[in-house]
Amino acid sequence: MDRLLRHLEALVAFDTRNPPRLIGTGGTFDYLRAQLPGFRIEVSDHGAGAVSLLAVRGNPRRVFNVHLDTVPSSEAWSADPHVLRVAGDRAIGLGACDIKGAAAGLLVAAAATDGDAAFLFSSDEEANDPRCIAAFLARDHGFAEAIIAEPTGCEAVLAHRGISSVLMRFKGEAGHASGAHALAANALHQAMRWGAGALEFVEAEAAARFGGLTGLRFNIGKVEGGIKANMIAPSAEVRFGFRPLPSHDLDALHARFRACAAPDALAHYEETFRGPSLPAGDVASAEERRLAARDLADGLGLPIGNAVDFWTEASLFSQAGLTAFVYGPGDIAQAHTADEWVALGQLQRYAESITRILGT
Repeated sequence: MDRLLRHLEALVAFDTRNPPRLIGTGGTFDYLRAQLPGFRIEVSDHGAGAVSLLAVRGNPRRVFNVHLDTVPSSEAWSADPHVLRVAGDRAIGLGACDIKGAAAGLLVAAAATDGDAAFLFSSDEEANDPRCIAAFLARDHGFAEAIIAEPTGCEAVLAHRGISSVLMRFKGEAGHASGAHALAANALHQAMRWGAGALEFVEAEAAARFGGLTGLRFNIGKVEGGIKANMIAPSAEVRFGFRPLPSHDLDALHARFRACAAPDALAHYEETFRGPSLPAGDVASAEERRLAARDLADGLGLPIGNAVDFWTEASLFSQAGLTAFVYGPGDIAQAHTADEWVALGQLQRYAESITRILGT
């Protein structure tokens, strides 16, 4: 535990907030390099603060991935978020739960073993800009299995939702609000009609299910447009997102959402980010990959948890053909919160399990 907390204290002290993602190849990556003697180290700068470190010892076929970037801190923190505090059974600090605690656990496990091991540390997960993972998967990496660290209570998570973010723009015709044509000409009215149709469609998907997950998650996050109350809005912009099941067809969902808008009122429809579900693939291949991940977790002696609603980069590894699942210390309820914390018992359980896996 002392070694764990020393590593976590050092990692939390590095400012890796994303945004602004002012992350270079030194700092936290220099620290990691110094803690991994005997590993072949490769640090890659993917631009815009996206930096990764691949550490390999021996000839492993399995890679452990941890992201080192955190969400921004807020004014609600009761103390400096970059100074680790231990209170009772909790380690408190920005990123302690999501997910620098796992990085500390990997360092402890690496020092306690001498067999094959591979760690991929990345720094761009929190901005929906997976440059590090995309670059890694595009290379001839040679790995067949991936275990991605996120807060899962030290249970192997085999399935989670995908994610898609969309930008829409509606067009109208400016004019005086007293006109009879205002109902049809107002771009904001068209956006609201689209929203009503989209909500109706989402509600109709309530019975859809996969691996313990049900329904389609949906959120209209931002609506902008118009000038003032007595003017017809000539334009409107909507940003929305949805989180499909692994059994959903993302392209088909986009077609349905687009169809909720009047064709002559829709000026622009753009998917700004897409993350596949875990496991990735069509319904048949997704179930096959889920069973393969279950067999891997069973073989490693890890307890299997329920599917989760949040998205992780494990789906990118799955999409690339690796057998992948999510496994890490902490509770997702503590992630992204002020005074973020991880239970000391979770940290120890994770470090011990990784040590055991690397030692077999």
